[in-house]
Amino acid sequence: QVQLVESGGGLEQAGTSLRLSCAASGSIFSRYAVGWFRQAPGKEREFVAAITWNGDSTYYADSVKGRFTISRDNAKKTVYLQMNSLKPEDTAVYYCAAERSGGLRVGIHQYDYWGQGTQVTVSS
Repeated sequence: QVQLVESGGGLEQAGTSLRLSCAASGSIFSRYAVGWFRQAPGKEREFVAAITWNGDSTYYADSVKGRFTISRDNAKKTVYLQMNSLKPEDTAVYYCAAERSGGLRVGIHQYDYWGQGTQVTVSS
């Protein structure tokens, strides 16, 4: 069993940066791949970024490529999402999710555990 807790959300102006954290419990978290997703009001939850269990590979949605960076520190059982050059369209609740196989996944239903989400609001 893995429990995930997101933090770091807030209200920021366009063009600034924010770093989200996803803290995990569970001794085998280091074997799990992790993804970040987001859901804006009235929209479906969408994939943002993913990282493999050992951090060797990452994958991004086109909308955030070049602006967001996903990373992990398995010793701290934490995955990060560094968000730069924020845009108003980045406004959403951001969720982290863990996946048992350890590989890169982009589908919501491919993930086994989810956090409760953290709100990110970007003003223009």
